[in-house]
Amino acid sequence: MRRRILVIEDNHQNMYLTTYLLEHAGYEVLQATDGPAGVRLAEEQRPDLIVLDIQLPQMDGYQVMRALRELPTLVDTAIVAVTSYAMPGDRDRILRTGCTAYLEKPIDPDTFVATVACHVRGGAHA
Repeated sequence: MRRRILVIEDNHQNMYLTTYLLEHAGYEVLQATDGPAGVRLAEEQRPDLIVLDIQLPQMDGYQVMRALRELPTLVDTAIVAVTSYAMPGDRDRILRTGCTAYLEKPIDPDTFVATVACHVRGGAHA
């Protein structure tokens, strides 16, 4: 059974790259380009992992994380933040808000999938 990963990302190039890498590794990828759509899709589809940009239109990533963590069916779903926020304290703030892991942009194509795979619910293999 293929694992499903929801990518919530508003930048077309970042969405393309993350989707390509994950699909190439055998994952099914769901896509949302803003926070409200991401929360709705997560609730409907119950992905095995969520890759979340922090700078999003309508709802920022912090608001999205809080909304996702309030849904009983997603409370244990890993959320990997992928962000350009790299100032001192940003990583800790993101993890305290409810993310499982934190990756800085630009992502490293050589390590991105392995990092995500470590957190996929139900096992790392697609």
